[in-house]
Order: sequence, then structure tokens, then C-alpha cells
Amino acid sequence: MLPPLKPIALKERVSLLFIEKGGIDVIDGAFVVVDKNGVRTQIPVGAIACIMLEPGTRVSHRAAALAARVGTLLVWVGEAGVRLYASGQPGGARSDRLLYQAKLALDDKARLKVVRKMYEIRFGEKPPERRSVDQLRGIEGARVRKMYQFLARQYGVPWRRRDYDPESWDAGDLPNRCLSSATACLYGVTEAAVLAAGYAPAVGFIHTGKPLSFVYDIADLFKFETVVPIAFRIAAKKTREPERQVRLACRDLFRQKKLLKRIIPTIEQVLAAGGLEPPKPPEDALPPAIPNPESLGDAGHRG
Repeated sequence: MLPPLKPIALKERVSLLFIEKGGIDVIDGAFVVVDKNGVRTQIPVGAIACIMLEPGTRVSHRAAALAARVGTLLVWVGEAGVRLYASGQPGGARSDRLLYQAKLALDDKARLKVVRKMYEIRFGEKPPERRSVDQLRGIEGARVRKMYQFLARQYGVPWRRRDYDPESWDAGDLPNRCLSSATACLYGVTEAAVLAAGYAPAVGFIHTGKPLSFVYDIADLFKFETVVPIAFRIAAKKTREPERQVRLACRDLFRQKKLLKRIIPTIEQVLAAGGLEPPKPPEDALPPAIPNPESLGDAGHRG
């Protein structure tokens, strides 16, 4: 008898891995990347939170299915790891948490409490009283612009404003290109954590109307203590491959700061501030990588 399957907890996984110019498949039961010369490189897919697929990659159906079963997020990105085009589903979706998140977002008072908690975590102080979500969003934007200006002066980087045009990547200035690469790394890891925890990336509180609104909400809580200083530091060096240097630095920092271990508890902390009672998990809820048990075949029991 084999021991029961047990997925690796998200907090214990490698944060992210970039793959480009190769075919991804499952060969002899292993998740592998095959390059143009036929060389196979095995990837421990179950030990990675997020795999970023750059241009030149092809993914087989079996590989995508295996990644979903073990709870690893596949994200299709553009050149240099930016321009997030699409993402897979790592499994483990929880209807109870989706409904809890939606209930908070639809309740105006609860949503405001969540936004105020996000503001407090991000800036280390309570927001002004008697302010609406839109007003807090405006205050936040002003403070963020000042933080960009401060870091640009600190690292001696020329800075006008945050600007990113996905249609003319190479035409962008160096600091903005580094920032886009850095935030793409953070968004990928954050989305993996959001999905693994059973929440919906699109149901945001500060950001709304975008497929990754909640991802942006949560990533912003960590952005200025992690990836933004990295982007300005590398932009100041004017290295030959700044996007690659940014990605490597982000990978190392995520490990040092134990970012994956912090994201899900932070999500629970900000949602709890809404003041609504979270639902109890269903008794038959299953984590990623655990197959459905054999059903009874009766009505209401789907196998």
C-alpha cells in the first residue's frame, strides 16, 4: 500500500521558474522541458508555485493537466517576463472562500473595512477617517507616486512617472522596464497564492474590473518592500540584461523574505477585517493533487 498523496505546501515551494524556447511535456511520468536538440530537463513541478512560460514554449495537454493536479500555476508571459497573457488553474478551488470573498466585496461597509486594512498594512498607519474607497484610492495613488520619486532619488535614477506601454516595450525607459519585469514576477507568485488559497483573482477591493484585480490588491501590500527597490537598484547599474537581472534578484529575495509563507495569512488578515464570519470549510473539501475518492454513484454524488 502506498502512502496517501500529500501535496507540498505552497509556503515550502520554490517561488517561480522561467522557461523559454522548449517543449513542455510529461515523459515517463516526469514533467520535462525538451529543447531543440532533444535534451530533456526534468522539472520538479510539484515543488514550484508558479512557472512563467516565455515566448518559444509549447505546452502539452498532459503537462498542463499535471501542473493543475499538483497545484502549480502556469502563466503565459511575454518577452522578458512581462505582459501576462493568460494563466492556468492550479486546482484546489474552494467555493466557500470564493463566496466569502464575493460577499465582502459586495457589502459596501465590509469592502471599506477591507480597503482600510490594506491601507494600514501597506503604509504602516491607519487611513484617515470618514473616507470612501475612491478617496482612499486617490490618497494611496499620491503616496505611491512620492515613494517612486523617493526611491529614484535614493538610487540616482532619472524618473518622470510610472509608464508602461505593452505595445512598445523596447521604447520604454530603463527604470520602467525594470519595474514592469519586477512586478510581473510579484504578480505571478501572488496569483499562485491567491488561487491556491481558493480565492478569485478577479474579485478585488481597491482594484476592480480587471481579471487580476485581487492579485493587484494583495501584491501591492508587498511591492515596495520587495520588488520596487530591486528594480531601481538594477536600473541604476545599467547592466546589459536588466530584465534578467531583475528576475534573478526577485527570485532570491522571495526566498529570503519567505514571501510565499506570508501571502496567504495576509489575505486572511485583510479579509477578516471586513467583519463578516467566514464560512466553515466543507467536510469533503480536497487540496490540490488529491484525487476524488470513489463515489457512491447515488444522486448528488458525482464521480
